[in-house]
Amino acid sequence: MINYGLIFDMSPLSGGIGIFAGVVFFFVLLGVAFIAFKLLKRTVKMAFRMAIVGIIVAIAIAGSIAFFWLGSTKSPRPQPKNPQVQQK
Repeated sequence: MINYGLIFDMSPLSGGIGIFAGVVFFFVLLGVAFIAFKLLKRTVKMAFRMAIVGIIVAIAIAGSIAFFWLGSTKSPRPQPKNPQVQQK
């Protein structure tokens, strides 16, 4: 029997999906940077090409770090403290 009440118990990005998304995001934007570098070869000087590629790669790194951070387990859930027993 499946308990559907536990579906929303954890973050959808936890459990490795966030890490996978971060890696995929990085490689997709790295490919976009490479394509932009090749397409801008004859129209823009080298300094501007490298600046555009640098901006795209910086966005890729920042996005990947964000996905890694969201996909990692931050800390275990705080356990409730046991009530203190008062003795007479």
